[in-house]
Amino acid sequence: MKDLLGYLVLRAGAGLIGLLPAGVARGLGRAGGRVWHRFAPGRRKMAERHMRRVLGDGNDPVAAAAAVMSSYGRYYAEALWARGSRVPDLRRHTSVEGLQWIIDAREQGKGMIFGLPHVGNWEAAAPVAVAERVPVVAVAERLPNERITEWFTDMRAEFGIEIVLATGGTEVMRKLEAALAENKAVALLSDRDLKGRGVEVEFFGERTTLPPGPATLALRTGAPLFPVATYFEGDNGYRVVVTPPLSIPGEGSRSEKVVAVTQALARELEALIRQAPDQWHLVQPNWPSDRE
Repeated sequence: MKDLLGYLVLRAGAGLIGLLPAGVARGLGRAGGRVWHRFAPGRRKMAERHMRRVLGDGNDPVAAAAAVMSSYGRYYAEALWARGSRVPDLRRHTSVEGLQWIIDAREQGKGMIFGLPHVGNWEAAAPVAVAERVPVVAVAERLPNERITEWFTDMRAEFGIEIVLATGGTEVMRKLEAALAENKAVALLSDRDLKGRGVEVEFFGERTTLPPGPATLALRTGAPLFPVATYFEGDNGYRVVVTPPLSIPGEGSRSEKVVAVTQALARELEALIRQAPDQWHLVQPNWPSDRE
């Protein structure tokens, strides 16, 4: 009963937000993010820690953290506001840098992997790939509320995103390999290791772990691995940046290659995040010292 009530409340909220003009919905989301910043001290302090890492000395991490949570509020509002019928309009307000990399990879026929940070609204990039005849597959967590999981999966399908639910087993990797064999794009959020059992790398000057999935898939399948980010651009636009594929080492064991590629991806993610640090929606512990 509790799950049903939570699902109905969320659907009702999405329905109300969906009735609003786009600018009003985004503004409401940003305002909600500012309220969240004020009344969630744990998340606020974590965002400040991350901003210190990104911005370095001489900058104001407190103001940056407030901007992060306001931007995060916009993301949530857009997620609830978006509908399949609105995707063409979103695409018209999206610019792309590095589109040729996607086209070249499509012609090679091995599929492609997108390694993304939690920046801006990554889901807005999917229609770009779909417009180039590249279906997109992504991994999502299975939420405790099964109804909400199914609803989110259906919503992302309207953007052209096929969802593979994380199960913690080898089944997910097999499904992703199959998607690449069909020349699809696999989009993986790569700047946070949810389980804490990933590859140890240096990320913003401190050792932590990042997920090995992107590097492992690239090594197993030969698919190119592209660091990609989607930024909010102004009040109603997006800018997708696709950077060149990462080089795969020719020497070393498979595990050594996974570490090397994951470290290279971490460096590229740093550069992408620094382009718009106030849009990096990471307010959870991400380094061992955060948990301490």
